[in-house]
Amino acid sequence: MTHEIIMAGFGGQGVMAMGKILAEAALREGKNVSWLPSYGPEMRGGTANCNVIVSEEPVGAPIVTEASAALVLNRPSLDKFEKDVIPGGTLIINSSLIDKKATREDIKVYYVPANEIANEIGTGKIANMVMLGAYLEASGAAKQDTIMEVVSEIFSGKKAEVIPLNKEALTRGAACIK
Repeated sequence: MTHEIIMAGFGGQGVMAMGKILAEAALREGKNVSWLPSYGPEMRGGTANCNVIVSEEPVGAPIVTEASAALVLNRPSLDKFEKDVIPGGTLIINSSLIDKKATREDIKVYYVPANEIANEIGTGKIANMVMLGAYLEASGAAKQDTIMEVVSEIFSGKKAEVIPLNKEALTRGAACIK
């Protein structure tokens, strides 16, 4: 199966990190992957999105034009990318920051209060991991254990205290889909 994913939000929400972690985990699982970032004019506060492809087959091009899923962390991203999800695809909306409902009825839509969950865990900085946990549960694109291997390497050393927070964020995000 091929997963063609658009992840989008404001700069600083961890959209690129979420995409890179998924791509790295899927690669470790022996899948073919691509990760293509796209930044707005500002690194923090401007728009940011990335295209991630995870496939059993070779990936021909890194650009996602017909997404099997979109993870949107802010309202401008919902407005821009909802139309790019294929019929039968998945749209995961950060309902903490987006007060609008999806307009399409031919896709699966999940509303995940990612920022609220992240704040309950102890830091708003892991809302992206809540969204990633929801996506993993909805898609099976990679295993949570492999994601945690990658996270553990990224946050080794002085930042190791955030590893359990990331694990809880993934678990709580997945629970929003179950």
